[in-house]
Amino acid sequence: MVEKIKVLLIEDDPMVQEVNKEFITSVEGFVVEAVAGNGEEGIQLVKKMQPDLIILDVFMPKKDGIKTLQELRKQKINADVIVVSAAKDKETIKLMLQNGAMDYILKPFKFSRIKQALEKYRQYRESLKESGTMSQEQLDLLLYTENAQKGGENLPKGLNDFTLKEVITFLREQVKPRSAEEVANSIGIARVTARRYLDYLEKTSVIKLDVQYGGVGRPVNRYVMNK
Repeated sequence: MVEKIKVLLIEDDPMVQEVNKEFITSVEGFVVEAVAGNGEEGIQLVKKMQPDLIILDVFMPKKDGIKTLQELRKQKINADVIVVSAAKDKETIKLMLQNGAMDYILKPFKFSRIKQALEKYRQYRESLKESGTMSQEQLDLLLYTENAQKGGENLPKGLNDFTLKEVITFLREQVKPRSAEEVANSIGIARVTARRYLDYLEKTSVIKLDVQYGGVGRPVNRYVMNK
């Protein structure tokens, strides 16, 4: 069952509110539980509803996005933030990132971009949900995805972030372990290619091998996410 992620949308333009709300709720697991028209109203709603994620604009009346985010951090409110704004000057972008914004999406944007941001956020939450430790390889996989500065330099030659994320997303949605052939068929790649990605994910302890012995013939290697 996909985790329900509570979202608060802070955006002053009613038309943009509706578009963003529709985009967010189109991504499985994300629910917009409240909408605020400015930063002051947003901060009050955050305290009341305790969202997991805040989608925050910058240009707003009463309290803009910069002051809103700074106030959230000052009050030590435990909510993650993704910025969606027309503000493209480097100073604003730097301030928002310094204050803990996890992503920054420039208006106008396509659905694919916010979908990518939300899926990356879900992966981040799932990776850090349980207690324990992480290897450097697992941490790199979490931090350096398609839009990260490294752009996949941490991956072995011949592998790319986009396909890697597709493989991970598929396996996260599975209840039972899956074979390389099943992974390949589900995302439309060759079985030998799927095997390379699965081998990499197994070596970095993101997934684990589940060897299944049937009747006649060789055992089948299947893979499942590491909990």
